[in-house]
Amino acid sequence: MRLYGRAWSRREIEARVGRLEQVGGVRRQQWTEGPEAGVEHIQVRTGAGLAYTVLPSRGLDIGLAEFAGVPLCWLSANGEVHPAFFDAAGVEWLRTAVGGLLMTCGLTQVGAPCEDEGRAWGLHGRVHHLPARQVAAESAWVGDEVELRVSGVVEETAIFGEHLRLTREIRSLLGENRIAIRDQVENVGFAPTPHMLLYHFNFGFPLLDTKTQVEFPSVRVTPREESTPLAGYDRWEAPQADYAERVYYHELPADVEQVTVTLRNPRFPLPGRERPLTVRLSWSTRYLNRLVEWKMPGAGVHVLGIEPANCHVGGRAVERQLGTLQYLQPGESRTYELSLEVEA
Repeated sequence: MRLYGRAWSRREIEARVGRLEQVGGVRRQQWTEGPEAGVEHIQVRTGAGLAYTVLPSRGLDIGLAEFAGVPLCWLSANGEVHPAFFDAAGVEWLRTAVGGLLMTCGLTQVGAPCEDEGRAWGLHGRVHHLPARQVAAESAWVGDEVELRVSGVVEETAIFGEHLRLTREIRSLLGENRIAIRDQVENVGFAPTPHMLLYHFNFGFPLLDTKTQVEFPSVRVTPREESTPLAGYDRWEAPQADYAERVYYHELPADVEQVTVTLRNPRFPLPGRERPLTVRLSWSTRYLNRLVEWKMPGAGVHVLGIEPANCHVGGRAVERQLGTLQYLQPGESRTYELSLEVEA
C-alpha cells in the first residue's frame, strides 16, 4: 500500500503498529443520548486523510465525512435521528433527514409527496429511515493492501405491497481517499413494482465557499421552476437568510458510460494551512441516467445537493403521468455503482 508518502508491504506496516487501527480501519459504535440514542454508526478511517461514518440504522447511508478532520459535507439540524421517529406522511421526512454525505431516496418513491393509485406517498420514500440487516464491517489484508468494507441488506416491504431488497457494499482502501459504493436492488416479490432511486449527496462548508468551482458533465440544464434563473447554477454563494431553494435538472450525454461532477476549492482550510482540494463524484449512467442539482446556500441550510437518479423529483404520480416511471419485474435486479474521490 501507499501510506504517508511511500509504499509499504504488509509486514513493514505490521512491524510498526500494535494494531492496524493505529493508522486506519473500521470501528462500530453507538450513540447514547438524545434523538440519536441507539443509532449505530461505523467509523471508517482510510489513514490518508479521508474519514466517514456509515449508518446501519439509516439504510447504510453515510453521515459525516471529513478530510484531515475538516468536514466535506452538510449535516442537518436534526442530527442522526433514530429511525423510530420517522413519519412518512407528507413532508415529515424533513424532520428526521440526517443530511450527511449521502441520503438514499427511494426505493419506490422519490420527490414531492403525492397520491398514486389510491395510496399516499411522502417525500423521498422510506429507505433513508430503514435499518439494515446482515451488517458486516471489516478490514482485511489482500496482499499488501487493506480493504475496508461495510455491507448489509435493507428491505422495503409491505403486506400485499412491494418487496424490494437493497444489498449495499461500501469499500475503501487503506492509504487511499476514495469511497466505492455498489448497490443491488432486487424485486423479491411476485408483481411488477415501481422503482425510483436517487442518491442525495450533500456537500457543505468549508468545502463550499464563494471560490468553489463546480463542474458538471451536462449537455443541458433546466430549472425545475420556470421562475428560477439558470445563471449561477454552477457557482456558490455566501449564506443568505431569505434564499429560496433552487432545483435544476441536468441532461447527461447519451454516449458515455460514466460521468463525473467535480468540486474544486482552491483554498481548502486544512489544519495549519490552505491548499487546493478536489472532490470527484462519479457514477455509471446505465441505470442512473438523470442528475438533479439542489442548490441551497441559505443561512442554516447551507448545502449543495448532487443527486444521480433514475427519475426527477416531481414524485411518483408525475413520473407515471409522463410515462417515465420505471419498474422492476419479479425477480429482476439492477446494480448501481458510484464512487467519490478526494484529491489534495
